[in-house]
Amino acid sequence: MDEDAELELLLSLDGSSFETAEDYVVEFMARRTDQTPERPHGLSYALVFRPKDGEPLVRFDNAHPVKRPGGKFVKASAANDHWHRTANHPGRPYVFTTAAQLLDDFWGEVKRAMDERGIPNDL
Repeated sequence: MDEDAELELLLSLDGSSFETAEDYVVEFMARRTDQTPERPHGLSYALVFRPKDGEPLVRFDNAHPVKRPGGKFVKASAANDHWHRTANHPGRPYVFTTAAQLLDDFWGEVKRAMDERGIPNDL
């Protein structure tokens, strides 16, 4: 699948919500935006895994900037892409490459979170 088709697949998920296990859902928001230094790929997105009535357990988004790791050898990106490991996690920078890679990385973290919490899954 080429990158345009991958992007269209991600965009087609906008507004979708799926039950991944009893009382747990994944939710998708993905929309085209203007290309800016904060959103160089021209995409605004949030991919969330959470209990139906709770805070996110995993979230990949570019809604706001996160603190970058320090150090004189680390070049900070202006992009807002990042992911949260828990609801209270401040976020880690995420390097967006393709829509397909974003989905793969998200589902990998969802599986990790489900396994860590003993939530039955077929992921």
